[in-house]
Amino acid sequence: MRKRILALVILVLSVVLAAALAGCADKKEGADQPKQAGEPQNKEIILATTTSTQDSGLLDVLVPEFENQTGYKVKTVAVGTGAALKMGEQGNADVLLVHAPAAEKPLVDSGVAINYELVMHNDFVLLGPPNDPAQVKGTADVAEAFKKVADSGALFISRGDDSGTHKKELSIWKKAAVDPRGQEWYQETGQGMGASITVAGEKQGYILSDRGTYLAHSQNVDLQIVSEGDEILKNIYHVMQVNPEKFDRINGEGGKAFVDFMIDKETQQIIKDFGKDKFGQPLFFPDRL
Repeated sequence: MRKRILALVILVLSVVLAAALAGCADKKEGADQPKQAGEPQNKEIILATTTSTQDSGLLDVLVPEFENQTGYKVKTVAVGTGAALKMGEQGNADVLLVHAPAAEKPLVDSGVAINYELVMHNDFVLLGPPNDPAQVKGTADVAEAFKKVADSGALFISRGDDSGTHKKELSIWKKAAVDPRGQEWYQETGQGMGASITVAGEKQGYILSDRGTYLAHSQNVDLQIVSEGDEILKNIYHVMQVNPEKFDRINGEGGKAFVDFMIDKETQQIIKDFGKDKFGQPLFFPDRL
């Protein structure tokens, strides 16, 4: 009788223990499920953007913040806006952050780019060497400043890379009624903004730059702002995702997540404060606060 009772007790304890272990396992599995459900299926997104967002240091702040918040991993391709738009047109990027509104419009109108949102702005400035050989400093009309450079034959450094900055520069030359192509004083680098500013500083030439990249490099180059404030110099940035219905390989969810992140109020506040501690002024101005 005692043996039967002992066997029964052991059996009951075994059943209880098994149930308890199964319950723990279920709880553990259940605890993991929300985390798994919240993780993106395709974690990598490709961001095609202008070099100014990279060279200014802004993306060094924003990309890690986005990755921490969402679980995505961003592969940033910093090129001229023209090249970034081409990447979008060909389905080689998931999301674009660019600054040439007139060139962006055809991509949006065609439906290749969707979720088109205004993000921020700053402005372009004309930089020149301290001795200002073209006597440009203080000229408010930037087209007049460009013409002074051309008339003096002073060196002008152009990115020459179909970027947003290059497009803006060409529009100013057109307004000044000057064709600089082929002129001895006009040199193209074919490089990004930071590298081109470095070349202009080394050769003591004039160059058009976005203000943010100039401020980020101002301590390392012997250049100063010689013309600023003209309405034509406003520099507007938009973000947009590439339409996943146009290309099979597009990470539509990731692209949308990045667009949403860029116009979120917390991100806009980061943009508003970026650069203040180091330069005493912001490098960009958010447009969604």
